[in-house]
Amino acid sequence: MSETAPVLQVEGLHKALGSFKLSNITFEVHDSEILGIIGPNGAGKTSLFALLAGNIPVGGGVIRFEGREITWVPAHERSRAGIARTYQVPKPFTHMTVADNLKVAALFGGGLEEVECDDWIANLLELTGMTAVRDTLAGRLPLLMRKRHELARALATRPRLLLIDEVAAGLTDQEVNEFIELVFEIRDGGITVVWIEHVMKTMRLATDRLLALAGGTVLAVGKADEVIGSEEVRRVYLGQ
Repeated sequence: MSETAPVLQVEGLHKALGSFKLSNITFEVHDSEILGIIGPNGAGKTSLFALLAGNIPVGGGVIRFEGREITWVPAHERSRAGIARTYQVPKPFTHMTVADNLKVAALFGGGLEEVECDDWIANLLELTGMTAVRDTLAGRLPLLMRKRHELARALATRPRLLLIDEVAAGLTDQEVNEFIELVFEIRDGGITVVWIEHVMKTMRLATDRLLALAGGTVLAVGKADEVIGSEEVRRVYLGQ
């Protein structure tokens, strides 16, 4: 790994969410790495993303992004600083076109100037395979294109850290493989990725390391085969 500061450092993060609690979450993500997060339903994966993106305040602990503490920095400032996330259920402006959705994200989430947007959006549409539907209303996109559009909207903010929340859900094996290749291309472009996914095959193929969550705590962090082979992970996540 790089000897420079990790892109993301999380130390002792905790948050009570009703009867559920994230407890002592500690991990780091390095430059141009793809870290996968696995865990059963209710493990706290999406809640962790909400804390990292600033959508909900932390209860305690420390979050650092590129060496700067951002624990209490609001979501819009984290977006401008270079943190973007997707959502399990895409939430575009359904009455706007694909391209206009990206423009809104670029202007308000990424702080681009109006004159920069056209070329930037054209590049994103090409990268995500959506050029042919740029003028389609976002609400009319089929599932695969909705997933690609959600990814493109996050990329429109020009992130350094991309948090991907279950984009493979509901896709065919071929579509999942296409998404993996797309995420590799994004990573190779200099963007660090943290990816939540239930599809174990996807996590094995696509990640450099895995973090396993269960019951709001970290079970294991390491290479995919090491984490998946862990007795505790197999017991909690695989029911063995």
